[in-house]
Amino acid sequence: MQTKITQNLWGYLFIGPFIIGFLAFTIIPIVSSLYFSFTSYNMFTTPQWIGVENFKEMFTSDPRYIHSLKITFIYVFVGVPLRLAFALIVAMLLNTASRAVGLYRTLYYLPSLIGGSVAVAIMWRNIFGDEGIVNLALLSMGIDPIRWFGDPTAALWMLIFLSVWQFGSSMLIFLAGLKSIPRSYYEAASVDGGSYLQKFVNITLPMLSPVILFNAIMQTIAAFMTFVPAFIISKGTGGPLDGTLLYSLYLFKQGFEFFNMGYASAMAWVMLIIIAILTSLIFLSSKYWVHYESEGGR
Repeated sequence: MQTKITQNLWGYLFIGPFIIGFLAFTIIPIVSSLYFSFTSYNMFTTPQWIGVENFKEMFTSDPRYIHSLKITFIYVFVGVPLRLAFALIVAMLLNTASRAVGLYRTLYYLPSLIGGSVAVAIMWRNIFGDEGIVNLALLSMGIDPIRWFGDPTAALWMLIFLSVWQFGSSMLIFLAGLKSIPRSYYEAASVDGGSYLQKFVNITLPMLSPVILFNAIMQTIAAFMTFVPAFIISKGTGGPLDGTLLYSLYLFKQGFEFFNMGYASAMAWVMLIIIAILTSLIFLSSKYWVHYESEGGR
């Protein structure tokens, strides 16, 4: 009995740091933010309970909140499909027997490793500057340069391009999925006279659909939480004219610039609910387009 108790104590000792960290940095902050979302709290005074007033203010008397929500939806619903499509195209190009494939995979994955960093956001800002590489390229083709930091629509597209550029992680997952598709399927289709497009539509997409589902969910969640690029490129303003005021950036401004932590906490919970609804809808729709070979198709 004493030996068993000693073993349990050693076990608790080893998992203790994780439990303490999980409670201190995950569970307690989550519960605290839920409480703060129903209060007026500026981090310097005692929170004052105000019920659902923060949530009412979001949707009835805060036009910047509605605008940030709109901008974020555009960013997600345009950027994520483009990112996944580009990742799939590159994965199919790399799904070949070539000596240099390993090098190409590494090079294409690098943007995902460093794409969320401050340094890359600053580089991206310089690339799209008035005298940056992009405008110089447009001038060389006889096209008038674009004021990326003066036009709200152009500024948002600049963020979307940065999101698409960070396709490496999705590309590697697609590549692993492509490697798992039996070559015999394509050989049988070739014998039947199937074209490349027919093979892609009738073999590649159905067999890759579980991977597409996984990537779509993960990239959608990540897109909603995008913060660093918008903060650095707009210098924390969300400009021009709030054209890059993503949801997470506005949440940050409310909490740490305006010290309206109660309102920011309410915004965080609304974001959680929105992400939960979207991921649930994606899961529900999957029964109509995701093919599982073990279940004989859907």
